[in-house]
Amino acid sequence: SIRSYIYYKCGDEELSNDVAQEVFMKVWEKDFDDKYIVGLLYKMARDIFISKFRRQQLETRYLKNLKMDFEYRNPEEELKGKELEERYREALAELSENQRVTFLMSRSEGLKYSEIAERLELSVKAVEKRMKGALAHLRNKLL
Repeated sequence: SIRSYIYYKCGDEELSNDVAQEVFMKVWEKDFDDKYIVGLLYKMARDIFISKFRRQQLETRYLKNLKMDFEYRNPEEELKGKELEERYREALAELSENQRVTFLMSRSEGLKYSEIAERLELSVKAVEKRMKGALAHLRNKLL
C-alpha cells in the first residue's frame, strides 16, 4: 500500500518502488512503536518522495541550463581548417614588415586606424594604404 500511495503521487513505478523500499529499510534499521507504525510509514514515504522529487527538479533545471558547446567536425573539415591556417601563416609571413605590423595591430589587437597611426607615428592614410595592401595580398593567397 505504501508503494501504491507513492505511485498515485508520482505515476512512476520505479520511483514508487525505490521509495517504498527505502522506507522499509529505515523502519528495519530502527525500532519503532507498533502502535503508530502505519502513520509513520506513510509520513516517511511522503517525505522521502518529496525529497527525491525536489532533487529531480534541481537536476532537470541544471541540465536545462547546461549548454553544450561542442560541435562535431569530421576529420576532413579539421584538415581543411589546418591547411587554411597554415596558408594564412605563410601569407602573413610574406607581407612586408610594415604591412604585417599594421595588419596584426588592427586584427589581433582590435585597434582603430587612428590608434595605429598614433602608435606608429604615421598618418591615417598611410595606415589605410598598408591595410589595403595587406588585405589584397592575403585575399590573393587564401582564395
